[in-house]
Amino acid sequence: MLRSLHIENYVLIDSLDISLPEGLGIITGQTGAGKSILLGALSLLMGAKGDPSLISAGAQNCIVEGEFSAPESVRAALEDAEVEWDGGNLLIRRVLNASGRSRSFVNDSPVNVQLLQDISSSLVDIHSQHQSLKLSDHRFQMEVLDHYAGCASDVEECRRLWAGIQAKSKELEEVRGRLSRLQADKEYNSARFKQLDDAHLRDGELEELDAEQKQLSNAESIKESFAAASALLEPEEGMSVEAALKEAGRLLEKLSSLVPDASSLAERLHSSRIEISDIAGSIVDLDSRISLSQERLEQVEDRMGLLYSLMQKHGCANVAELIEARERYAEALFDSSSLEDKAEALEKELDRARKEHLSLCSRIHASRAKAAPGLAAGIQESLRFLELDRAVFAVEVSPAEPSSTGSDSITFKFSSTGSAPVDVSRCASGGEISRIMLSLKALMARYTGMPTMVFDEIDTGVSGSAADKMGRMICKMGENMQVLAITHLPQVAAKGSAHFVVEKSSAGDGTVSTVRRLSDEERVQEIARLLSGERITPEAIANARTLLA
Repeated sequence: MLRSLHIENYVLIDSLDISLPEGLGIITGQTGAGKSILLGALSLLMGAKGDPSLISAGAQNCIVEGEFSAPESVRAALEDAEVEWDGGNLLIRRVLNASGRSRSFVNDSPVNVQLLQDISSSLVDIHSQHQSLKLSDHRFQMEVLDHYAGCASDVEECRRLWAGIQAKSKELEEVRGRLSRLQADKEYNSARFKQLDDAHLRDGELEELDAEQKQLSNAESIKESFAAASALLEPEEGMSVEAALKEAGRLLEKLSSLVPDASSLAERLHSSRIEISDIAGSIVDLDSRISLSQERLEQVEDRMGLLYSLMQKHGCANVAELIEARERYAEALFDSSSLEDKAEALEKELDRARKEHLSLCSRIHASRAKAAPGLAAGIQESLRFLELDRAVFAVEVSPAEPSSTGSDSITFKFSSTGSAPVDVSRCASGGEISRIMLSLKALMARYTGMPTMVFDEIDTGVSGSAADKMGRMICKMGENMQVLAITHLPQVAAKGSAHFVVEKSSAGDGTVSTVRRLSDEERVQEIARLLSGERITPEAIANARTLLA
């Protein structure tokens, strides 16, 4: 229940502290005094969107704070948000500044607005005047039936499954689109990949071939140069260079006893002879490796021609880029195969999800079909108590295409004359809608365990003894929960033990609204005012005392 409400700088309220009772609390006041402001402030606590226009003129921010006794059902959400659970004591504070930004706190821990919205459905049900318009909304009708049938959690699971189906369907559509585009290019990619793969590309190969081609093209002149070099080192006639160096070394060795430096020169000649001998051997080896094969030259030039042709065709500057192109084509071909596997897997997942969804839809339908007669009977009984003696109320559950809420269409049907009921949006008057909504709220309050219910003139369009009975029904609800009823009807205002009045007065250059609890005698005067208007007559006072008695 809502124990107390503190408001600062909210529209016409400068500062307000109000303690609220258990059971039924009545709120009245002149038209325009600011009764709806209380609902707006309470809605802000429940996560409604904040707006800078709500801040009182001249103030920097507004503060709304409510102290609640919370049910156990909100504990998990609070603990998930790392908010301390204080045995059900809940202090919610919302601060709205002039920039439009707001800060929210629960038990002095900062939280996001989403948490307030999540827990609000377990704390307060606010029935504002415009909510009666929802009666003709088939989604609202479905929510009512689902709560009554106890299948709200199944419907939530149905929404989750449906969202998964939609997401997988979209993913499958995208995969099929990509697959279609890849399939269109598959032959092209396959041909290009085969062309490059058949070439057995090797990075650096072109440079090697270029060097070999130059060597093969100049093989004769190379061999002639090698032969000439060999001839100079080892001439056929006369002494070879190696023999000459050997002889010179011998002569220098003979002189070493006479000229000591000659010995070192002889050693140098020996080293040179060994080096020249090695060079001569290397020339012979290189010469033997130089091929004069015209066939090999043609093979090399054909291979180079193929590589240059592929580079031009694929727009590549070298063989390394050709290899990259080959890998791209291979990847595209692999993607096609991979996407086919993915599409097949998604189709299987979708098939399973759809079967699970349809099974859940069937279970939800069974719950709705079973609960619909009981809901209709309960509302019809209340309507007849509220002096719609011939009222007929029915809840129709019709088949519909599977969706996020199941495979049903729900229609509330009503007749005030006992004739065949029709869609409630086509036949109910304002007063009848008020009575239907109150009957719904009274019935649902027994099943939802809602600790606090707020009615904003739910008795619109009703008067006389029917209004008195509405008051009695609201008062009956107050025996099991906290009910706050904003009303203009004296028959309703006389019910309950706590009565608050909203008053508007001038303050400086502006106007402020205040809320105060009435004493017993003040309550007589307020109900008399509701009976007779601004001029309170003795008869109205007597009538007020009778109503209160």
